[in-house]
Amino acid sequence: MPIHSRRVIKQDVWIERPDHSKLRLAIFRAKQVATKRPSTGILWLHGGGYALETAENALVYAEQLVADGRSVMVAPDYTTSALAPYPAALDDCYLALTWLRDNATRFGVNPNQLVVGGDSAGRGLTAAVCLRARDQGNVKIAWQIPIYPMLDDRLVLASAKNNDAPVWNSRVNQAAWDLYLGDLLLDKIPIYAAPGRATDLAGLPPAITYVGDLDPFLDETCLYAKRLERAGIPVACKVFNGCYHGFNQVAPHADVTKVAHDFLRTEFFKAQTNYGRQTRKRKPSVCKHQAPRLHYVIWALSS
Repeated sequence: MPIHSRRVIKQDVWIERPDHSKLRLAIFRAKQVATKRPSTGILWLHGGGYALETAENALVYAEQLVADGRSVMVAPDYTTSALAPYPAALDDCYLALTWLRDNATRFGVNPNQLVVGGDSAGRGLTAAVCLRARDQGNVKIAWQIPIYPMLDDRLVLASAKNNDAPVWNSRVNQAAWDLYLGDLLLDKIPIYAAPGRATDLAGLPPAITYVGDLDPFLDETCLYAKRLERAGIPVACKVFNGCYHGFNQVAPHADVTKVAHDFLRTEFFKAQTNYGRQTRKRKPSVCKHQAPRLHYVIWALSS
């Protein structure tokens, strides 16, 4: 599938699943490479409620994170829940991660700077991939980028209840989870299917995330960030006032979207300096909007 971008190019690669079927990977790179040193390798998992969209949806993030020539992005066209329920999507995403690990040198990627990110359902898959990598111990992830993540199927947090905001609301959220989880029993749902159910986040990589305060995923995003912080994991999190789910894609030229993109790029470039390289770690930031004990979480509300 072609893309239209002045800053990045896309290459499709097909890899083999265990059942010998093929998984398409969209590889995004800058048209002009800024440096010859190894790049950051980003596995980006697209959103769409687990049921919709394709790997090309990663373009909006590729243009932010890859266009400077210091990163390569791999976006799997994973099996959506419209075709098969959990764990098909997660299996595809993890296969793509191990492929990126094994082919890092081929694409000029620093194997110590493998990053997993995604938006919405892709962010839920990001958390699931990080949990699996931690538990299996076969891939080292430098940091994660969960953008307004879809994490918890239980819909018990306040922002997920009776939410009628644009783009994504409580009714659509419930339908998407039902399709993704299939025949799984509520008391048998693993943390890899719904990472919001995970209570032990120790050993996960540092995180960069943001969310709008009208988003059904507001509370689960904030709770995930707080749980990471309690486990001693650095987190940069920003909440945008008056913003609904996917605001940065629905209104790409809005001032608040520009602020969100600047936040993401700034934190990403900081992570490139601090994680996966033999450099001194930055000092943790203390947020003015939180109690002093939250040394790692940056909670900044936009005006």
